[in-house]
Formats: sequence, C-alpha cells, structure tokens
Amino acid sequence: MAELLSLPAGPFMDWTFTIIGLVLLLLAGDSLVKGAVNLSLRLGVPALIVSLTIVAFGTSAPELLISVQAIWDGVPDLALGNVVGSNTANVLLVLGVPALMAVMKTSECNTRSSYLQMLGATILFIALAYRGRFDWIAGLILLAALAAMLTHAALEAKRHRDDGEAQIVEDDIEDLEGADPDLPWSKIILFLVLGMIGLPLGANLLVEGASNIAADFGVSQAVIGLTLVAIGTSLPELATTVVAALRQQADVALGNVIGSNMFNLLGIIGVASLVGPIPVSPNFYAFDFWIMLGSTLLLIPFVFLGQNLTRIWGIALSAAYVAYLLVVL
Repeated sequence: MAELLSLPAGPFMDWTFTIIGLVLLLLAGDSLVKGAVNLSLRLGVPALIVSLTIVAFGTSAPELLISVQAIWDGVPDLALGNVVGSNTANVLLVLGVPALMAVMKTSECNTRSSYLQMLGATILFIALAYRGRFDWIAGLILLAALAAMLTHAALEAKRHRDDGEAQIVEDDIEDLEGADPDLPWSKIILFLVLGMIGLPLGANLLVEGASNIAADFGVSQAVIGLTLVAIGTSLPELATTVVAALRQQADVALGNVIGSNMFNLLGIIGVASLVGPIPVSPNFYAFDFWIMLGSTLLLIPFVFLGQNLTRIWGIALSAAYVAYLLVVL
C-alpha cells in the first residue's frame, strides 16, 4: 500500500503526527464501533452476536490497522511489538492503575474458562513464534483458534440464557458499547464513514511518526511498538477499566483485559500474518514474550485463588510496568 502521507522531517513533527495519529485511531475506532453496533441492531442481528464479534473487532481496530500498516511500510517489528506490549500493558497498567482508585472484588468473578483460553492463546502464540516468523500458516492457525473461542463463547452464552431466566433483549442492547436503539440512520452512516476514513489515516500517521521517532532516538521499531504505541492503543481498555472499577464492576474490568488480550494475539497477528510475514527478532525470545506470559500468570490469584484486586496489588502491578518500561528503554 502506498503511503497516505509524506510527513515533514524533524522530531517535533514526528511527535506531532504520532499524537494526531493516535487520537485519530481512538476516535475513529469508537466511531466505527458505534456505527457498526447500531447498524447490526437495526438489521436484526442479535445483541449477543454483536457483542462477541463487531464490538470485539471494532475496539481492536486501532491495533489491527497499526499492525497491517506497519507490515505495508516494511516495519513488522512495530506490529509485533504493538501486540506483545499491549498485552503486557493490559495486565500491569490497565488493571494496576484502576486498582489504585478502587478495590475490585475479583473474588466474585467467574472468569476461569476465559482466562484458561487466554493462557492457551498466549502459549500457542509463543509456540508459533519459535518457527521464526508469523506467516500465512501461523495466521490461519491463530484465526482458527479465535473462531473456536468465539464459537465456544456464543454457545456458552446461549446455554446459560436457555437454562436461566429469560432476559429482555433491551437489557442486552443497553449493555453494548455505543448502542442507541433510537439513533437515526444518518448518524449511523456518519459514524461508519468517519471510522473507515479515520482508522487508515490515523494508522498511517502513527506508524510513520513512530518509525521516525525510533530512528531519531536510535532505538528499534520493536521498542517503540512495545512502549509508545502499545500504551497508546491500550488507552481505550484503560478508560473502560477505570470506569468499571469505580462502578465496582470487577467482572467487566477483568473480562475486558482477558478478551482484549485474546483478540490481540489471535485476531490481530492472525490477520496481519496474512498480509505479509512477520519475522520474530531475537529480543522477543529473550525477554518480551516471557514478560507477556509472566504478566498473564499474575492473574491466577484473582481468577483461581479468590484474591481481590486491592490497592496494594495496584501499586505492585503499576510498579512492575514502570520497571518493565525502564528495562525495555
């Protein structure tokens, strides 16, 4: 794909376009989710299917577009670093910061099944990485695993609904991000158009700006992906988790992190691998993969051992992420 823009040279412009690209990605991703959710509901698609597919894909659209754009621009390390860094940030930062504000009663959550799937996705991802690169074969394997997990989630949700009390469809709709049954068609179309225009434009700006910043500071594309880009694309998850923590919705906070991490590994790298091969740099094997796996294992006390996510845990997780950044940089 040809570059959408030719950016002026200079560190100031690099940072300016990187920030503009990030803001565009976040706004366009939110716009696309709102438009897609309301379009699907208007067309009669069940709320459950919308939440499992369109919302999941829409909220991860910034990471997906960044990864695809990075491969097109010949900087695949940025794509891989973005995903690995985002998954680490999702546990240490996205759960750590909200825990500083309010205790999350994770002991009351039942996320064992979804957590085991996320752990399995992480192990599968690392195992495929040892082939030396993520190519179309690895991409198909990851996407097949994602399809299996989505199917399992849909069947489980249907079973619980059939076995329990009937739920009102309107209640399901209200739980969907950006859902508004009364949203006019004109606004639905506007949200979709803004999202489809803003996402590729924002991805192009961010990838080119971040690549130039890496060159300016003499660091690798992987490091920029693991830090600057990963933190930026984790902001929607952080905002969602902060709100969930303040509302004492621990299940939403934990589920948000688990679902996002699974889709990052299986969906984003799965699709990006079909666009072009993603070679795996030695630094990922030596350090970053194991930090990502270690942060995943840190969730065990909250998922299996009945621990609440207290402020002490929040301090520990946030401090661990700061230490990780210092080591990476």
